[in-house]
Amino acid sequence: MSKFSIYGNVILAVIATLVIVYFYPHPQANHYKFEEGRPWNYAKLIAPFDIPIRPDSATVLRVRDSLDRKFVPVFERKEAIADSVITALMASWVRIAGEEAPAPEDAAMRKRAISFLKNAYSRDVVEDHYGARIAEGSLPNVKITNENTVRQYSSTGISYPEKVYTEMIRTMNDSAARPWAEKYKIREVLRPNLLYDAETSGRLYDYDLYRLTAIRGVIQQGQTIIDKGAVITPQDYTNLLTYERMVEEQLTAGGQSKWMVWLGQLVYVALLMCGLMAFMRFSAPDIWKSRQAMTFVISLVVIFFLISTAMDYFIDQGIYLVPMAIVPVLMVVFFDAASALFVSATVTMLCAGITSFTLEFIMLQFAATTAAVYSLRQLSRRTELLRTAGFVVAAYWLGYVGLEMMLNGSFSGFSWRMMAYLGISAALCSMAYIAMAAVEKLFGFVSVVTLIELSDTNNPVLRELSERCPGTFQHSMAVSTLASDAAAKIGANEQLVRAGALFHDIGKLDQPNFYTENQHGVNPHDPLPPERSAEIIIGHVKAGLKRADKIGLPSVVKDFISQHHGKGKAKYFYYNYCKAHPGEDVDPAPFTYPGPNPRSREASLLMMADSVEAASRSLKEPTAASITELVNKIIDGQIAEGLHNDSPISFSDVHTIKNAFIKRLLTIYHSRIAYPSAK
Repeated sequence: MSKFSIYGNVILAVIATLVIVYFYPHPQANHYKFEEGRPWNYAKLIAPFDIPIRPDSATVLRVRDSLDRKFVPVFERKEAIADSVITALMASWVRIAGEEAPAPEDAAMRKRAISFLKNAYSRDVVEDHYGARIAEGSLPNVKITNENTVRQYSSTGISYPEKVYTEMIRTMNDSAARPWAEKYKIREVLRPNLLYDAETSGRLYDYDLYRLTAIRGVIQQGQTIIDKGAVITPQDYTNLLTYERMVEEQLTAGGQSKWMVWLGQLVYVALLMCGLMAFMRFSAPDIWKSRQAMTFVISLVVIFFLISTAMDYFIDQGIYLVPMAIVPVLMVVFFDAASALFVSATVTMLCAGITSFTLEFIMLQFAATTAAVYSLRQLSRRTELLRTAGFVVAAYWLGYVGLEMMLNGSFSGFSWRMMAYLGISAALCSMAYIAMAAVEKLFGFVSVVTLIELSDTNNPVLRELSERCPGTFQHSMAVSTLASDAAAKIGANEQLVRAGALFHDIGKLDQPNFYTENQHGVNPHDPLPPERSAEIIIGHVKAGLKRADKIGLPSVVKDFISQHHGKGKAKYFYYNYCKAHPGEDVDPAPFTYPGPNPRSREASLLMMADSVEAASRSLKEPTAASITELVNKIIDGQIAEGLHNDSPISFSDVHTIKNAFIKRLLTIYHSRIAYPSAK
């Protein structure tokens, strides 16, 4: 592996470390993770200093509710309101009736109304909603400010604008009183003369609340705040919050917490990332050498950490809703089980630092990861993800129940909400196929499921190949059989070879009659010069790649199209040209495929199978000796030409492939017994 690639992986890891540390929770001081109603999972906590005992939140809420019901609001009397009301009424009368003198009956109405209102405003009038409370009996007393003093009075006799208006109509005892009052809009100008004093009321309310929720005692230095295993009561929860706040205040005042916490998190995350990189370097070299694979692995770790951090921040215990089992599922689908376990362990340890119960989280994720990897050793159908989800939820629930019994010795802390969260997380794992599709698009990976779907002969392109190029289709099927059989024996990707073999010759769809396997008597090459025929034959590679792009074939499958001939020659036409031009220095370029040569064991295997299968059809007597000679001649010739120099295939692999081809061809061309003819 080049130094550039190594540096690239290191840079990826450094960037991931900085991103994770940036989004890691950064408290001012290290504090415990705890929840009301759950056991205290740490050692006995001793008070390092005196801690005031404040009432718990439930008590404060009850006190506040009681105070809201019993609090007596404060009002301020405005003596000038009565005169302003009369003045407003006079202005309204003038505006509506005009400047002329009122009629005798109208004047009488006005006089009676003014007399009543002066009498009404000699008492106190409050706003309508306070008047409604007085009427229903929920406000028996009020407080009124008078020369910087506040005195409490009974609310009996206090009125409000709506009541004043109604009593005025009733007192006037005239059927025309209401129409008259509505005409002059008397109700609109009635105002309270006893106004709510928000500032004084708020000050008194805060004082009463403070007095009712004052400190109830002190946990002295050296006393126990909470014992290990004790269920956290509301009062314990309040005491712990007070303790943490005081610790943070002291450390912040000393200026010694923020950077130490940040540095500790940096060291923690860096160690985990170093461990991941070391594992990939020494135990998963195929991933380590691939820039795309390493980018995917690092991205997977960072993305799931960020999702977990966000869920834990916005939802109580929300981290348990994150489908962590998707991590091992994706790693198993695209790589291997060992890498899946290690990457999942890295994600789990990164997220453990933000959970309330570290032991519980690590144990549950370990159980879920193991279940996912075990149940998904070979994903061949997307429906198998449902089975994986079943294994994961069983592991989650069993682990949770076991932890409750181990830590508490009972089910006192058992939470159905937690069971539901774990069930939802497991169910979401069955949706991993969406993530698989996204990964295939972004990183160019191909899952076994996709390869199996591509290998379906009902695929539109393969169906078209079988109809328009039946000989080529049968050739591709035979190559698929040969190559996949050999791939299984050398430990190559059998499903990838099968898919590549089925699609490697789709470029022949453009001009099917120019290929021997599709010809029936007439050979269109006969009137053409060899160089033109070679151009047509070689062109099926370019045509195949163009068609592959059109139908969206994965890049690893397209590699088989471009590499199955490598930089070999169209030998038949090359030799014919040489015979026709004896003594000339023939340029092989017009007869050479564009390449590249095979770059993987699977591509090399397909090149061998393609040539061997095509050549085997020309055998007149397919005996064991002739088949063995043919296989050795073709494969040894390709090696001698250097067509497999860029492939990691070994001599041991070549030997195994030869034997596999010979055995399979003998099976295909085995002799049949001669049946006697009927007399």
